[in-house]
Amino acid sequence: MSTRSTVSAAFLAGAVATALASFATAAPLTEAEAKAAMDAGKEKCFGVAMKGQNDCAAGPGTTCQGTSTVDYQGNAWKFVDGGTCTTMELPEGRKGSSSALTRDIPS
Repeated sequence: MSTRSTVSAAFLAGAVATALASFATAAPLTEAEAKAAMDAGKEKCFGVAMKGQNDCAAGPGTTCQGTSTVDYQGNAWKFVDGGTCTTMELPEGRKGSSSALTRDIPS
């Protein structure tokens, strides 16, 4: 096998692995996962997740978990400890919300 073929095969394998990993992380939470989080005292909090770290609801053009495209995206939520959503200290005076926000929405 030539060096070029080896590099091409390695690149292709890496691309396939990356694609499969992104599909795995973009899957929506199962009902059991969501129930377990809620039973553990977690609550949904919109606008607090870092880019790609949301648990679900990332707006139009996204599939769900891990698909937010900007930090603190207002229409993406993350599970947080119950009672902490609106009191979390975020940059630039942002606050979390129990419902979707219209701020920091990608265009």
